[in-house]
Amino acid sequence: MEAAVLAGRPESAPPLVALHEVTANVLRIKRTWSFAMGVHSEHPEVVRVHTDTRARCVALFRRARDAGAVRSDVDPDWASRVYYGLIQAAAEDLAEEPTPAELDAAAARVVDTLFTVSSDV
Repeated sequence: MEAAVLAGRPESAPPLVALHEVTANVLRIKRTWSFAMGVHSEHPEVVRVHTDTRARCVALFRRARDAGAVRSDVDPDWASRVYYGLIQAAAEDLAEEPTPAELDAAAARVVDTLFTVSSDV
């Protein structure tokens, strides 16, 4: 999961591009490992990965807000938690072995839903 997030370049790619890439990468994993990032463990490595991934997600939403892609009053922590819920819902809707086009469409649906809701309210 950590590699999937890092491959989306959350610290350096334009925020919406990074969000789309991270989402597609995470959906690829969550389709077959639905428990990924949902496991609660005391193991130091699991705790580190969860903590680092969560921090990257919040930072990415902060970057998106600072770039004007998210309203200025949107809390990055809240947005990241909503985003996690959307990823879970999208993963549940994917086929057993989704094609790259299906993964891309699911990622677009997550990002579009999140940003349509946050910009129209």
